[in-house]
Amino acid sequence: MAPLTQRGAAAARRVMIVGGGAAGFFAAITCAEANPNLRVEVLEKGREFLTKVRISGGGRCNVTHACFEPRELTTRYPRGELELIGPFQRFHANDTLEWFGARGVRLKTEEDGRVFPVSDNSMTIVDCLLGAARAAGVHMRLGCEVERLTLNPASEERFELGLKGGEKLTCARVLLATGGCRALAAGQLAASVGHRIEPPVPSLFTFQIDAPWLRALAGTSVTDVHLTVPSLRRSERGPLLVTHWGLSGPAVLRLSAWAARELHAVGYQFVLRVNWRPALTRAALASEFQARRVSQGARQLVNTPLAPLSARLWEALVLASGLTRETRWAALSKAQQHRLLEQLTATDFTVTGKSLNKDEFVTCGGVRLDEVNFRTMESRLCPGLHFAGELLDIDGITGGFNFQSAWTTGWLAGSAIAEGEGR
Repeated sequence: MAPLTQRGAAAARRVMIVGGGAAGFFAAITCAEANPNLRVEVLEKGREFLTKVRISGGGRCNVTHACFEPRELTTRYPRGELELIGPFQRFHANDTLEWFGARGVRLKTEEDGRVFPVSDNSMTIVDCLLGAARAAGVHMRLGCEVERLTLNPASEERFELGLKGGEKLTCARVLLATGGCRALAAGQLAASVGHRIEPPVPSLFTFQIDAPWLRALAGTSVTDVHLTVPSLRRSERGPLLVTHWGLSGPAVLRLSAWAARELHAVGYQFVLRVNWRPALTRAALASEFQARRVSQGARQLVNTPLAPLSARLWEALVLASGLTRETRWAALSKAQQHRLLEQLTATDFTVTGKSLNKDEFVTCGGVRLDEVNFRTMESRLCPGLHFAGELLDIDGITGGFNFQSAWTTGWLAGSAIAEGEGR
């Protein structure tokens, strides 16, 4: 397809996409492909497009999650669950797979449901999006920071965007896809035309814990634990990873997402309770201990780990419960057994803060959802203004869900803009 500048750009109505990330690009491509008569421009304030796509998933890019039932898919969103029911009926995970597949990207689904490019290289996704945008005639500009958004209702091009440096751009429609609200400044453009912004706070973060015996286990993983924050009555179950600064892994990240605002409210200072063997009740563990008294009475507890706990973790838990290295199963007293059971099922850690990847992390907060029409992603307050991606008060748990909401809201916005501006 010829570039738009060769197809009568002067007469084309302009659509401005503010933000060159996943949602912005998906919306731009969708709009330009559906309505070639529009001049679609992507304005990115940074030095490169699709930065978060490049670094996501450790450089592999977790494109989406293999969850193909729309209602079930929405349950992975601490904020936005109800609002996404309709959008996912129109564009969900399978549509994402088909979209990239139709453009030559081979994807694979891993055991936990996460979807990655077969190349295991995020540049496969970046190159696909950039190539699709060029083919559709999308105009892409870097170093374009939009500082002001003003309205001129009397003009056909009713929006004026003021760029840093003084340049002014006018257009018929605007899509704001500036990414997560790390600071209130990210939502100022929407606020300037009347939208209310839910205060942004971090989501998907790990827990800092100052427990020397735990940090000595850095690199240890557990396939299944149950985490509880007793003071908030919040819990989560799943894999756990011990790090040099505390605890991470899917269970921690999901807990941080669902309790994001509550954990922010307590200053990230709270007690975290860990059940290291949630598949077994205390009674079942006690029966296992009794069986070991009989079958392994002469052996030391530290040398006989309880599967699937690693030898290092088991030894640390035994010692943390107050038992010595020399304690043998046959000599395990009722009081000692009680302490060990407590340690296995209810280890309490004092969380002293959070840790996060400053480039990748997700925030909750953003444009209030009741002010957006989720059929078109258009503002209910300002006709012609659309939203997509993390600028909305939508966030998902880890596993590809945040990208899926970006693809879906971008597709809906791009489709609506293309249709609304006619052909």
